[in-house]
This record gives sequence, structure tokens and C-alpha cells, in this order.
Amino acid sequence: MTPSPIRIVIVDDHPMVAEGIQSILESYDDVEVIAVFGTGQEVIDRVEELQPDVILLDLNMPGIGGLTTTEILLERRPDTRILILSMHDSPEYISSALSHGAAGYVLKDVPTDEIKRAVDAVMAGQRYLCTGAQGSLAPFRPGEREQLTNREQTILLQLAQGKSNRDVAQALDISVRTVETHRKNIKRKLGISSTAGLTRYALEHGVLQGTGVRL
Repeated sequence: MTPSPIRIVIVDDHPMVAEGIQSILESYDDVEVIAVFGTGQEVIDRVEELQPDVILLDLNMPGIGGLTTTEILLERRPDTRILILSMHDSPEYISSALSHGAAGYVLKDVPTDEIKRAVDAVMAGQRYLCTGAQGSLAPFRPGEREQLTNREQTILLQLAQGKSNRDVAQALDISVRTVETHRKNIKRKLGISSTAGLTRYALEHGVLQGTGVRL
């Protein structure tokens, strides 16, 4: 039986760029480009309906930027892999994209076949950095902590206040599964295994400041 093609959505506010990428990907038999959008809001509104496997997402767009779009998309559809497309090869951009949940980072001027390699890599569960991005990203040193995203900080605050996953899900209008995923990522990034540890971290780093919560 022939496997289903990889369902891809392209999001870029430059039509010529989007059309070029679409043309590249549609030359492969195992890929189907199911939609092309020009803004983050458009893909956010349609992601649950379209159920893409991979989203190729421009980092700099009008309205909702690529990083915020990435967070929202992963909340609505955690299994989707997001590949950031960008002209920027600075470590700050790349690290921010990865910390917000992107599965890979590809510069727009890469050879055409590298885009397909990136898609295949993230579909296999790997992180993909194109050659130019690899050279720009400083190696992660033991003892360094990944930064929490804004949404993770919000969820950390809720958890540190003693709220259950279900309480947090209701408060933020997201699924319990999404809260569980965020909770797991927060613990991994902070190197903390218990809820009490999260609460102490939140107190020590001022996350609970002004909330009246005491340990």
C-alpha cells in the first residue's frame, strides 16, 4: 500500500517565495501542499481543519509573528511539525524559534533539495537545522537552561499556584493534553521533576510575585 503523502502548509507573506517553495515541494511524489497562506492568523484559523503534518512558517510576517504563531499552532495541534523559514541566521533568532517549539530552522536561500531534506527529517522526529543555521547556533553547554516561552511562563504560574492540569486548561481555554505537554517541557527545560520544585522555582525567580502564594 502506498503511504499517504506528507501534508504541508506554507505560510509566507511574500507570494513569490511561497510559490517557489510550493513548486519545489510539489515535484516530489510523497508530498502534498494542501494550503498556502500569507499570515499567521490564516493558518491558526485553519490548522485544526486542515490537519497538516508539517507547516513551513515564515518568521517575520505582518500581524502575528512567526514565534507566537508557532506557539498557538502547537497548542491547537501538538503533533504538527513546524519548520521556520527565515532570512536571518543569527543565533538569537534560531534559539528563539527552537525554544518556542519549532522542529527545525531553514534559511530561505538554501538549495532546493534541502527543504525536502528538512521536511523528511522533522517527519522522522528529528530536529533540523540547515547548514547556515548550524554554523550560527552556539553549542548548548551543560548547566545552561533553555528559556521558557511566554505561554510556558503563564502555565508555570498557574501550576505553581497549585492548580491542576484541568484547572489550567479551563482557565486558558486549551486542552488538558496541551497543558500536560507544556508541563513536561517546562520540567525538562528547568531540570525539575516535581510540582513542589516548580513552585519553589517560581518563588525564587519572582514568577509568583504579587500573587499572594506562599510555599
